[in-house]
Amino acid sequence: MKKGLHPASYRFVVFKDMSNNTTFLSKSAAQSRETIKWEDGNEYPLIKLEISNTSHPFFTGKNVLVDTAGRIDKFKKRYEKKK
Repeated sequence: MKKGLHPASYRFVVFKDMSNNTTFLSKSAAQSRETIKWEDGNEYPLIKLEISNTSHPFFTGKNVLVDTAGRIDKFKKRYEKKK
């Protein structure tokens, strides 16, 4: 790797897909305040994802609508006709 090109905080982090609770360990420079204990017994920063390769329709072959945090309900509530 070129010197001075990559961030200094590049380290192992755990990514968690919130739609199906799948976790995987990878390297990233993303910041996180949460940590999680991984299978090897070490504690790593936790990055929460709304969708990953384990839940994305392109990779799974299933056409599923993923509604995290009730975004559709929030939209309908915000734009419903006032009486």
